[in-house]
Amino acid sequence: MSNTRAEAAYQRSVLAFKDPTLDLLHGRYAPFVVAMLSIVFTAERRSVAVPDAHAEIGEALEELRAAGYDEDERRLPAGTAREICRSWVRVGWLAPQLEDDVEVYRLTAHAVGALEIAGRTGGGRARVSRSRVRTLLDAVERLARDAESDPEARIALLREERDALDAEIARLRNDEAEPVDDEQLLEEAENILHLARELPADFSRVAESIKAMQRDVVADLRRDIRPTGEILREYLQRGRHVMQSTPEGRAFEGALRLIGDPEHIDRLATQLRTLLAQPFSRLMGTAQRSDLDSIGRQVEKGVQDVLTAQRRASQVITAQVRTHDPIRDRQVDELLRGVMSGLHVWMQSSRPTDRVEPLHTFPVADIGHLRQSLSDLRPQGAPAPLPAPDDVEFVDADTRAWGGPRYAELEEYVATLGDRFDLATAFEGAADDTRRPVDLLGLLEIAHRNGMTESDDVSVAEARRPDGSSRRFAFGAVTARTVKEPEND
Repeated sequence: MSNTRAEAAYQRSVLAFKDPTLDLLHGRYAPFVVAMLSIVFTAERRSVAVPDAHAEIGEALEELRAAGYDEDERRLPAGTAREICRSWVRVGWLAPQLEDDVEVYRLTAHAVGALEIAGRTGGGRARVSRSRVRTLLDAVERLARDAESDPEARIALLREERDALDAEIARLRNDEAEPVDDEQLLEEAENILHLARELPADFSRVAESIKAMQRDVVADLRRDIRPTGEILREYLQRGRHVMQSTPEGRAFEGALRLIGDPEHIDRLATQLRTLLAQPFSRLMGTAQRSDLDSIGRQVEKGVQDVLTAQRRASQVITAQVRTHDPIRDRQVDELLRGVMSGLHVWMQSSRPTDRVEPLHTFPVADIGHLRQSLSDLRPQGAPAPLPAPDDVEFVDADTRAWGGPRYAELEEYVATLGDRFDLATAFEGAADDTRRPVDLLGLLEIAHRNGMTESDDVSVAEARRPDGSSRRFAFGAVTARTVKEPEND
């Protein structure tokens, strides 16, 4: 009979050691990886440009090899810094990203957790102190109070807490409170450092969970065959509320209510500076003082990283939804599958020295049956001339009479009116075929072109339509010139 407890424990252990965090710490070149990641990435330098990271790691690798640390094949990896970094990307320790059109490396949550474990181990284990036990008891008490559903019981707990605070205030007013010794303050500071070491990995896990959700959404969108309207509603909703889409994101939103306010960050930084000015801080090492001073910056930077990941995921999801084209995606997939199939066939018969000519442009369809000429032996010539206007026969009436102004006839008529003329009088004396309403506009246009003077008097003119009907128009009196006045230089 098999031991199910032993099997379950062994399976849990095997699963845990498959995690990239433990893989980093138990890998072949674990000391070198931890050392390089810890000097390249710091609390103030969360992302590093790819060329800079390659240069720094390459320089450190040369120094270690020159110092003789590559005698053992397990100490230093072979290859260039670029090859080493690319291998770290493959195993999940580094994450390449684009920031302001620059490719950078960032530590993954697994790498951050591994560095924190290595840092705690190298710096000694935290002691079982009064501060750590009090933190545990306070957390349990707060959980019990929040989980209590009976209002009277919660009121009783709050009253006990208030009585304890009143008693503490009374002791301080009566000078009965004993000052806290430096050893106890040092223990509490070490406990704060222990708690703060978990924050970078926690922030990184939240950001990575949002990015993983973004990748899943985009992949599901490309595979989705549902109606486009349904896809738009669902994915735009997830894009707007990306923080609630993951357990880590929902937990971070709760913490953000405490640390998201800039005033809280400023208060935290002020309190840390005050603590470093206290006498007990002299008992702390240089590294401890530096870690304590950087807690505020780590919190602020972690919040910015998570909010940046949230904003970027929302933008990517929204852009993917707006540009989603299932037909085009299927065509691209079919093209890629055809290329892979062709490469597979070619690889079976090709030799190592064979070359593939790249396709610079897409081929043009060759339509062989398209007619190139009309097969007409007669030379090209001009078309037959149109008949003269006098030869045109009109049915019932000349439809040209309903056209625009007769400018030629009007200009000939205006030339006979002397130096100046009144527009209304001139229109009344025109021939019947140039007294249409549209001819009144044409005469006004000629008058405006040659120069005219308007007055406050009102002129009335009667126009005749081609069908014999008439219409009266009233307008401001206009005196116009027959010939356009020359312009003075």
